[in-house]
Parts: sequence; structure tokens; C-alpha cells
Amino acid sequence: SKMRLLLLLTVIVSSSILSSCLAYKPVVILHGILSGADSMTFLVREIEEAHPGTIVYNCDKFSGWYSLENAWRQVEQIRDYLNEVGKLHPEGINVLGYSQGGLLARAAIQSLPDHNVKTFISLSSPQAGQYGTSFLHLIFPDLAAKTAFELFYTHVGQHTSVGGYWNDPHKQELYMKYSEFLPLINNEKHTSNSTSFKMGMVRLNRLVMIGGPNDDVITPWESSHFSYYDEDLVVVPFTKRKFFTADSIGVKTLQEAGKLIIVVKPNVHHLSWHSRRDVIHEVILPYLD
Repeated sequence: SKMRLLLLLTVIVSSSILSSCLAYKPVVILHGILSGADSMTFLVREIEEAHPGTIVYNCDKFSGWYSLENAWRQVEQIRDYLNEVGKLHPEGINVLGYSQGGLLARAAIQSLPDHNVKTFISLSSPQAGQYGTSFLHLIFPDLAAKTAFELFYTHVGQHTSVGGYWNDPHKQELYMKYSEFLPLINNEKHTSNSTSFKMGMVRLNRLVMIGGPNDDVITPWESSHFSYYDEDLVVVPFTKRKFFTADSIGVKTLQEAGKLIIVVKPNVHHLSWHSRRDVIHEVILPYLD
């Protein structure tokens, strides 16, 4: 009977080890600008159906108009949220940020040098900045990309989230002078946090960057992969940009370790990344382990 008990114990222990190995990591989802957690419910459902047992945290902070609040103010709360969820799951979590949410999530991860985020998925996010006004016409009907810097590159303009990552290729001096957000998290401006911002990135097991040429909102669309315009509006591939060659935030380190995944998916409009079943199954679910 001792033998039988031992056998039973072995089966229980090995099956619990197996189930913990097979269990999907919890996922934190961050919505985009001028929307809220409810806009991400289709994606949540798809994850739960395809990966049964996944705990999904659909973050409801800064919904609607509140999503226009200062970028750092949002990042501080998202950072604390990720930290709390991370502590509940010492085995590690996965994070997916959509559009502006992917930029804020990335900054939050960088602000947590001891985080336990394993995979971070940036879903069509302006990681190198934005220079297109199509999505802003709801708020600023007459805003043109050429003159938007007059609004955003001011102390008042920096109170808006968009002002924090507005990156005018023709006004780089003003961008560096006024922008309080993107140049910091990309370590274009050196600060006392620069080292820990890089540590937070390098700590990831996997950085997945998803975007595509038919997005029609992220401008240039390659910003979703850290590529960006030069002053002649020619897109410079991220591997040729200084932040990468100098490894300012660790993206080169991640790439060299095989931890950077660039996904280019054509024929997907910006509003469809999280609402089309085929897209979710093709470019999101494979990276949620």
C-alpha cells in the first residue's frame, strides 16, 4: 500500500507540474485612444476560447476622453497596475497594448526594471512616434500634420497624451526641446532613468511588434516597428536608426538574442487589429504562451 501511495503521489506531483507547464500565462490588455476596455472584449473572448484557462486582465484605466491625459500620468498608473498583476503571478505575465496603449504599456514596462513580463505584444502602436492627424480629427477637426507642432510642442500641448509622442520630422529641435515623453522612453534624451528604461526592455523574453501597410492611422505605419521618417519623409528602417545602432533601449540586444519579432500584416485597417478573428488567430495568439 506504501508503494501504491507513492505511485499516486508521483502521478499527482507530475500532473501538477505538467499542468503548470501547460497553463497559459495571464494576459494584461491595454486599449487604445478614445476608447476603453469594452472595445477589447472581442479579443478577450477569442483568447479565452482559444487558450482555455487564461486569466485576462482587460485594463479599464483612462477610458474615452481620459485617454488624452498626459502620457506620464497614464504610464504611472499602468505601471502600478502591471506591478500588482505581476505580483499575483510570480510565474510571469504577458502584456498586449493596442495603438496608444502599446506605447504606454511599453513605457510602463520600462519603468519597472524588476517586472516579470515575459512577452510584450505591441499591436499597431506608434513606437517611434506619430506624424498623421487622421485619428485626431474627432478632437481637432481642422488640425493639419504640418502645423500640429504649434499645438503639441508647447507646455500646454504636453498635457495631452498625443503631444507626448507627436514626432514632427521637420521640427526635431522643438521635439527634443518640448516633448516630455517619447524622447525619454526612447533614450534620445539622457535622464537619470535611462539605464533602468533599458533594463526594463532587456528583461523581456520576447518583444513582438505588429503592424502593416494598410493601417491608415499610424503614420508612418512602420512606426509600429520603430522605423520612422527622416526630414524628407523617407522612412528609415529601425535597424539604421541611432536608437538601435547605439542600442539605447536594448532593442538591438533583444534582436541579437532572437527575442525581437517583427510582424508585417497587410490588408488590416487600424480598427481591425483587435476585432478580426483571422488577424487575432494569425498574429496574436501564437505569441501568447
